Formats: sequence, C-alpha cells, structure tokens
Amino acid sequence: MSKPDTAAVGDAVKAAPEHEAAPPRKAPSNLLMRIAAALVLVPLALGAAYAGGVFWTALVTLVAVGLYLEWLMVIGEVRTVSVGTSGALAIAIAGLCCAFGLIDVAVVVLAVGLIAATLLAAGRRVWVAAGFVYAAAAELASVLVRFDQQQGWYALVLVFLVVWSSDIGGYVAGRSIGGVRLAPRVSPNKTWAGAIGGFVASLVAASAWSLAGAGGLGAMLVLAAVLSVVSQLGDLAESAVKRHFGVKDSSHIIPGHGGLLDRLDGYVAAIVFAALVGLLRGGLDGVGRGLLVW
Repeated sequence: MSKPDTAAVGDAVKAAPEHEAAPPRKAPSNLLMRIAAALVLVPLALGAAYAGGVFWTALVTLVAVGLYLEWLMVIGEVRTVSVGTSGALAIAIAGLCCAFGLIDVAVVVLAVGLIAATLLAAGRRVWVAAGFVYAAAAELASVLVRFDQQQGWYALVLVFLVVWSSDIGGYVAGRSIGGVRLAPRVSPNKTWAGAIGGFVASLVAASAWSLAGAGGLGAMLVLAAVLSVVSQLGDLAESAVKRHFGVKDSSHIIPGHGGLLDRLDGYVAAIVFAALVGLLRGGLDGVGRGLLVW
C-alpha cells in the first residue's frame, strides 16, 4: 500500500480553513476615540467658559438645543416636527435673552416654549415636557453660574472638574477593580468600585482647585462630595430613561462617547444643583459667590 503524499495532505490542511467562517474579530476599545474627543471638547468648554458672556451663552444654547432634540429622539417624538421646532426655537430665543442679561425674559420664553411643545406633542406629552425642562434647566443653570463676574469662572470650573474627575475616576476604578454592580437593572457596567473611585477623584480635583485660589478647602471638599454624588445620580437617571425606551446611545455625535445626553448627563445634574444652591445663597447676580463663599 503506497504512502500518502505528505505535500498533498499539507496543502489540504492549509486549504481547509478557507471554507470555514473566520473567527469573530474583537471589537477595538473606544478609549482612544474618547481621549481624542476630550482633547477637542475640553479646551472648547474651558475657553468659552473663561470668555463668558456671549461666547459661553452661545455654546450653552447650542448644546441645550441638542439635548432637547436628542431627548425627542430617545422617546420617539423627534419626527413630530412642530414639537422639535417650537422647543428648539424657545431655547434659542432664551439663549439670546441670556446673552443680553435678560434672565427674567428668558424664563418667560422658556415657559411659553414648554407649553407649546407639550400641547403640540402627538403623544408622550409628559416625556416631551420632561425633556424640554431638562434642556432648559441645563441652559439657565449654566448661564447663571457663570453670570457672577467675580466667582462665576471658579464656580463653573469646579463643576467641570468634579464631573470630569468623577467620570475618569469611575472609568479607571470600574475597569481595573470591577466587582459588585451599582445598579445592574439601570446600567449594568457601573460598579460600586467605579462610583467610589469617581467620588475620591472628585475630592482630589476639588482640593487642587482650592489650592489654586478657588475657595476654602473645607467648602470645596463638601461641595465636591455632594456634586459628585449628584453627578453620578444624573448619569444613572439618564441611563434609566434610555433603558425604558430601549435605546443604547442618544446619538453618535461625539466619537467614543455617544450623544450629548450620554456625555452631559452628569454635568446637567451637577450644574442645576449648583445653580440652585448658589441662587438660594447669593441671589440672581451672585450664584457663583453663593456657591463658593461659605
């Protein structure tokens, strides 16, 4: 009996995998995309915030319109053109009023916009109203915190630092430590380790900002602790809304991050809370001072 042709056998073995399905390729990490986006967005936010006035108000207004339209996308109402148009127009006009310091007029415009958008909604009126209030509150709070000429810049950057450090610290701690899930039904990827890591990182960032002259260390630490918790709760709340409507990302406008809602959920919660505290303590013209000076 002749021996098998080893060369032929070898060729057959090499050729066989060509008829098999290629193994699934592991999806690349979006970490580099997230870093690249941050390198563009962080200087933009800080630059506009430092300039204040029209520049900051214009950026805030544009973002608020985007938040509202993304919310309509999540709840399935964006195709009702009148709802999106009326709400976006009201937010834009309110932003113009804020740029000229007419905060009271802006509030009236937003109230009219809320009524119009809600009445024009074909369905899910409560959700439409909630989305408009969410975007309008983010717009007004961002303007009011920066409106204080003396302390507005320091107060606004404090919110930035707390939110950013909470996100980064939570991401690093969650990925490296893992462990028990924080809220598996709402956001399966978040862990208690990540929440604690973000909390600690926010305290470190606030301490550094205090040393830079933003305010007393004790006040900074207390504010950072509260704002970090509020920021993380805002993140979970936005995740709950998306999960309710079966949506993973609010959009794909920011590479590696998803949409504006995905990226700014923690910021919106933190800035609104900060503005309320500052407004109660410092009045309309001293929101930043009311937030920082204790």
